[in-house]
Amino acid sequence: MPRAFWKGVISFGLVAIPVRMYTGTQSEGTVSFHLLHKKCLTRPRQVLHCETDDEYFSIKETVRGFEVSKDQYVVLNEADFEKVPIKTAHSIDIVTFVEDSSIDPAYYYGIHYLEPEALGAKPFQLLREALVKTGRVGVGKVTFQRREHLACLRPVEDIIELHTMHYDTELLPRKDINPRKTKVSAPELEMAVNLVKAMSGKFKPEDYRDEYQTALKQVVDAKVKGEKIVAPAAPKAETADLMAALRASLAAARKEPALRS
Repeated sequence: MPRAFWKGVISFGLVAIPVRMYTGTQSEGTVSFHLLHKKCLTRPRQVLHCETDDEYFSIKETVRGFEVSKDQYVVLNEADFEKVPIKTAHSIDIVTFVEDSSIDPAYYYGIHYLEPEALGAKPFQLLREALVKTGRVGVGKVTFQRREHLACLRPVEDIIELHTMHYDTELLPRKDINPRKTKVSAPELEMAVNLVKAMSGKFKPEDYRDEYQTALKQVVDAKVKGEKIVAPAAPKAETADLMAALRASLAAARKEPALRS
C-alpha cells in the first residue's frame, strides 16, 4: 500500500470529510544516464562555490532566500513555509460543482487518489454517490508541495480521484495558432469518416507502452557491442493524392479490425 503524502479534509458547505491523499502515477522503466567528465568518463562531484568567502560548501549548508532588492535577501526556513496563512493547506476546499464535460481536458495535468479516514467513511461515500447521481464533479483548491493547486474531484469506482489542473493564466491562447483555411470535398470527407470508423475501437490503456525507452535501451546495447546504429527514416508528408492515401489506409484498416476490438 502506498504511503499517503497529504492528510486533511474535503470541505464543502459546512461538511468536512477527513481524507488521505496518495500519488496516482509513477515513473517506471525510464532509462537513466549519469553526467560524466568527457575527457576521462569519470562521474564528477557536484560542489557549490561561494565567491564572497572563496570556499566550497555542500547543499546542506544552503538556505532559501527571496531577493527583495538587488543582492538583498529575506531568508525563509522550513518553519516559515509551514506558517503560510492559507486555509487550503489542510483542506480540499470545494468551491462549486460542475458538469464533467464542461471542463476542457487541456486543464488537467496530474492525478491523485483520495481515501477517507475511518471517521469520514460515510460522508465520503455520500459525496461520491451524490457526484455519480448528478453527473457532476467538484472544483476547488488544495495546497501541497508549496503550491495552491486548482483541482477537480471525480468519483471513480469506490474512491474519489483528485485531478490537479492548470489555472487559466497558465494555458497559452489557442487563437495564436492559425492553420491555413482549405476546402474539403464531400468524397474526401466521406472517405476520412469511413477511415475513422474502421480504425475505431475501445481504449485499452494496458495495450500502450513507452516504446522510446525500449528503443533507447537497444541503442545502449548496440553501443556496448560496438554495433552500428541506424536511425529510422522520417515519414514523408505526402498529400499530392489524398484520396489514394485514404483508400489505401482504409483498406489496411479493414484487414486488422481485431486489433481495435
